[in-house]
Amino acid sequence: MSQTMRFPIGFEVRVRDDVRRLGGPDGRLLVGGSPIRALRLAPAAGRRIVDGRVRVTDAVSDALAGRLVDANIADPVLDPPAGPVSAAPTERGADLTVVVPVRDRPEQLDRCLAPLRGLRVLVVDDASLEPSAVAKVAADHGAEVLPLTVNVGPASARNAGLAQVRTPYVAFVDSDVVADAAMLVRLARHLADARVALVGPLVRSRAVARRSGGRPRWFERYDEEVSSLALGTRACSVEPGAAVGWLPSACLVGRVAALRDHPIGGFTEGLRVGEDVDLVWRLVGAGHRVRYDPAEVAHHDARTTVRDWLGRKLVYGTGGAPLAARHGRHGAPAVLTVTGAAAAAAVLVRRRWSWPIAAAGVGYGWWQLDRRLPEAPDDPGARRLLAGRLAAQGLGWAIRQESALLLRHWWPLTALLLPSRTVRRAVVTALLVDTVLAEVEHPGAPYQLLARRLDDLAYGAGLWLGALRARSAACLLPRRPGRR
Repeated sequence: MSQTMRFPIGFEVRVRDDVRRLGGPDGRLLVGGSPIRALRLAPAAGRRIVDGRVRVTDAVSDALAGRLVDANIADPVLDPPAGPVSAAPTERGADLTVVVPVRDRPEQLDRCLAPLRGLRVLVVDDASLEPSAVAKVAADHGAEVLPLTVNVGPASARNAGLAQVRTPYVAFVDSDVVADAAMLVRLARHLADARVALVGPLVRSRAVARRSGGRPRWFERYDEEVSSLALGTRACSVEPGAAVGWLPSACLVGRVAALRDHPIGGFTEGLRVGEDVDLVWRLVGAGHRVRYDPAEVAHHDARTTVRDWLGRKLVYGTGGAPLAARHGRHGAPAVLTVTGAAAAAAVLVRRRWSWPIAAAGVGYGWWQLDRRLPEAPDDPGARRLLAGRLAAQGLGWAIRQESALLLRHWWPLTALLLPSRTVRRAVVTALLVDTVLAEVEHPGAPYQLLARRLDDLAYGAGLWLGALRARSAACLLPRRPGRR
């Protein structure tokens, strides 16, 4: 492969099926992705898309494929399996090292290490109270142990392991996660893209009781369906503001050179929550690419008590303030235009004047988009119709975000304002919107009405607690979208 090429010759990317192609038979105006984009291709570029695919044959097709993938307009084609990490068990250890941070929990560690045979595994013992138990489990599975004398937390423990890695690729797998070696090798196929630094699978929760044939409790069953670590079923490029804006550190595969070199330097030392979000945002900010591949699945042990389950949600919330302090606008809980926010608020309060305001907001958005969208070649009316559709979708997205603000991010403030009839009407509408969305996105999830509200209360409490500790409201304030 040429030094200047991003993809190997023969690599293919496929235009996503949710992307609209406008502009006559060539379909040279592509609209879609996340965040949504409109790309108008030159005629020569349009002709390189054959049956919805671009095959890399030279520098021009390489650049086109990269542009489409980065815009979430296309996804890489990974079949047949091919990638930088060999699938042969006797060769894999030369390419990929698995770093497993752990503090005690030998039983979980045993389950974690069992499916990783064939790979080099480095267990980083983060000052366990019983290090001999950890060492014995690691020895039983042929894993090396790096003992730490002081408990430093998972982020620093991963960095300690990363510093010892001598292979070009690394996987991070938490000790309460089950991810088999073949799956990690398949994830590494994304690293055939020279700009991809990190890739993660879908992480599903699994109730511990299921291993012994027991019946999981109600919150465990809910968590299996609606885990905070499960980021949807659509593959995509990960970036702030996209449908998937981060990856959980429970299971990741990355390029050692990108993770270890300045200015990335691995996970941020001292961050005990949100370190995975921080890493992804720093990688993207440095020009690297990050991918999410839900076709590959890892399983994470669900919390075994209600206190632990909600406590973890609260801890996740406390990470909002340090992330906002480090990353500014990316840490905002919502992205809203002024007109979109006003139109959505009008819909939520359900007054007689709500619908004229909402219609005016959509109309203004339509006018703005019609001015900014590129003209569709050979189809002059397509832009106006597309602008109207996107403006209506924008109102729906604004309603969804404001509902989440009322019920999740701002619920302490919402509770204080409940004596107001207007606020009560907005809360009722938000509850209806949230319930419908939950059923659409997680159909049949058990105890959804109860568990979703408890999840929101715990996360929101953590968010406000973190803001109070930081003496900053940055993590609570929406931001306006940048011009794109």
